[in-house]
Amino acid sequence: MNALYSSLRNGIQQGVYALCDGLLSLMARCGVTPNMVTTIGLLGNALAAALLVASALTQSESRLWHVGACGWLILLSSLFDMLDGRLARTAHMETRFGAFYDSVLDRYCELLTLSAIAFFFFRYNQPLAALATMLALIGSIMVSYVRARAEGLGAECKVGLMQRPERVVVTALGAILTPAFGLWALLIPQILIALLANITAVVRILHVRTSLTPPPAPSPKERG
Repeated sequence: MNALYSSLRNGIQQGVYALCDGLLSLMARCGVTPNMVTTIGLLGNALAAALLVASALTQSESRLWHVGACGWLILLSSLFDMLDGRLARTAHMETRFGAFYDSVLDRYCELLTLSAIAFFFFRYNQPLAALATMLALIGSIMVSYVRARAEGLGAECKVGLMQRPERVVVTALGAILTPAFGLWALLIPQILIALLANITAVVRILHVRTSLTPPPAPSPKERG
């Protein structure tokens, strides 16, 4: 099941790369660096978060349309987030700092967007929806942290569902559908992420425990 999921995920990713490789070549010729692309992705997410917060503070009657606009912004920004690594590889601009910078800004993007969604729910008297979003944020950060900590100890840790691309797409699609279906369309993805991301974090912890635990020493009979 996990192999099928990984194959499908990689197929979609390669399809996006194939569509965007021409754009990436143009960006490289124009002197655009991967770190610039990463920064654009952060700015897009920050703009989406700011729009959500402003809509919540002003109690705007167009709030559902604002949520939809934020969804498109998040989706567009996630495209830049996908392309920075591809640009680095195809244009031979990979650096250790670039990989670090990308990971750090990814966390900022999730903190900004999910915190803004939680604030939006809270301002519209939906405390349980805000709580679900905060649980989604906790799960999202822990999925990434467990992997980073494991890899720092020399263990590979890519198991589980609801990695960052899936979380971004689910959140963005929920926001895009909100003007048509109401706040339930925004809430359901957060409940889904809260469940699956936290389950993934636990699965990764157990996986790392197995990877880092040395096998038991053979008994004298086994050695003999």
